[in-house]
Amino acid sequence: MSDTSISNVMAIRAEVIARSRALREAQPTAPPGVTPTAPASNFADTLNAVVAKVNETQEQEDVVTEAYERGETTDIATVALIQSRASITFEATLQVRNKLLSAYRDIMNMPIG
Repeated sequence: MSDTSISNVMAIRAEVIARSRALREAQPTAPPGVTPTAPASNFADTLNAVVAKVNETQEQEDVVTEAYERGETTDIATVALIQSRASITFEATLQVRNKLLSAYRDIMNMPIG
């Protein structure tokens, strides 16, 4: 390797290190479309936050579907994507509910002492 290519590599390395340091020191931000929230203090708060998010997704799906039905939007791909997202979040919520009910029944059926 020649001296110029080594110096180029070292300059690029220094730039990468500087950018990496800047990213580490930057405040973390949420991805687009995700609202940053404070961590929940207990299980009930967490559960309420999740149910509210599922409800918000369902409402968004309703709005987009109604807009498509009225002819206000013609982007069927976006409508289908939002409908799928709403369906998946609802199904996941039902599965969590079923697991919670199953765990509750198991606990209630445990013999006492």
